Amino acid sequence: MATAVEPVGLTTTKAPFIEAAQHRGELYITQPYELYSQENHDTWARLYGRMLERWERYANRHYLEVLQTLQLDPTRVPRLEDVNKFMSPLTGFRAKPVSGYVPAFRFFDCLRNREFPTTITIRDGQTIDYLPEPDIFHDIAGHVPMHTDRAFADTLVRFGDCAHVAADRVQSIADEHERLTTLTSIQKAMARFFWFTIEFGLMQQPGGKLTAYGSGLLSSYGELAHCIESPAVQRFPFQLEWVINQYFEIDHYQPLLFVVESFDHLFEEVGRLEQWMKDGRLDNVSPGEPEMSEADLKSFLEHAPA
Repeated sequence: MATAVEPVGLTTTKAPFIEAAQHRGELYITQPYELYSQENHDTWARLYGRMLERWERYANRHYLEVLQTLQLDPTRVPRLEDVNKFMSPLTGFRAKPVSGYVPAFRFFDCLRNREFPTTITIRDGQTIDYLPEPDIFHDIAGHVPMHTDRAFADTLVRFGDCAHVAADRVQSIADEHERLTTLTSIQKAMARFFWFTIEFGLMQQPGGKLTAYGSGLLSSYGELAHCIESPAVQRFPFQLEWVINQYFEIDHYQPLLFVVESFDHLFEEVGRLEQWMKDGRLDNVSPGEPEMSEADLKSFLEHAPA
């Protein structure tokens, strides 16, 4: 009698399905759910189970409310089609499975269209504490609950609009060196804004309680507690001029974080970012991390103005 064969799995950096898609040049893919191995599901269960107590203590109010109604299976990697059935009716957002890194303009353009590029692989069970690249736990457990809030979702869409403003603006610069220099500066500003808000943002809730809403915090067992409790972290009220000029590094806990008052406040700040971009106030932000890749720059330069 034939013996059932265990799936190879969809483990980050060890997934033949992803390697084949990348070889074919396919960025947007499907989620082949049957390829998840039992080890993949066990890793999800470990990640999810240990976060519950920390979410309860440190996550923002909306996240906790949605976590109850979203009803992710704590023992199985989620199906994106099930996630979308829940999320789309609330804000129009959908998780869009991808095979790997999405160049900056294409990523922001997805947000503009209420699509969130979503990684389908999950980290190796031997290294669950840190992963330099996103995985499905980060994208679903970290991002998705926030995407069900109308003000937060509209903020992402507005951020996507900023990418179009940036692309159209640099297209009008005739000198090639000036065009690349200006685009690099604008991209740094946008990347820093996204990092210190969508990925690592803090929020002061009514009553003064400090909570996390950034997905990088909400998907990290260690840093979620550290960002709220540690005296080593500097926490400042959100100031746009600080954020766009503040470099960051990805391979350690963040020593500096910014606090917003609400998702409506965050939406307003994206509006200011867009206006500053139009006024030329992002053309010469401070140097340093993050470095802009050739693929990111090219993605903006290839955009044809509407």
